[in-house]
Amino acid sequence: MSKVSYYTAEGLKRLKDELNQLRDVERPNASQAIAEARDKGDLSENAEYDAAKEAQGLLEFKISKLEAVVSNARIVDESQLDTSKVLIHSTVKIKNTTNKMEVTYKLVAQSEADLKSGKISVDSPIGKGLLGKVVGDKAEIQVPNGTMTFEILEISRV
Repeated sequence: MSKVSYYTAEGLKRLKDELNQLRDVERPNASQAIAEARDKGDLSENAEYDAAKEAQGLLEFKISKLEAVVSNARIVDESQLDTSKVLIHSTVKIKNTTNKMEVTYKLVAQSEADLKSGKISVDSPIGKGLLGKVVGDKAEIQVPNGTMTFEILEISRV
């Protein structure tokens, strides 16, 4: 059984668009490449045919994985989120207790994570460490460099 993932409406739309692109554009292109390679003669010595078949197999694998993700995706109504504790789709302002640096992150599904725009995965070490915390809590999080401690300053839906 696949894991349920929670997305924003925008994030789920992006996934569905990617899936449609793979099914409606990439799949026919892969079939066409196989047909063209097949027309070039002896299949036992046709590297182009082998490469096209392998590319098709990888594409089908990617499509099936994406179909599973989309079928198990749920949209979160962000207006209904509880802001008393950190949950998926919470926006959290934290302070590193060592260097006093403050950072704001939005916790999202892994496929929506984008550090440049301040979105981190709930499956990341920091995301996991923040889940369930309330304002004023300190979260000790194991990272590759050791343990970091963050203080939860603010939780919002923004």
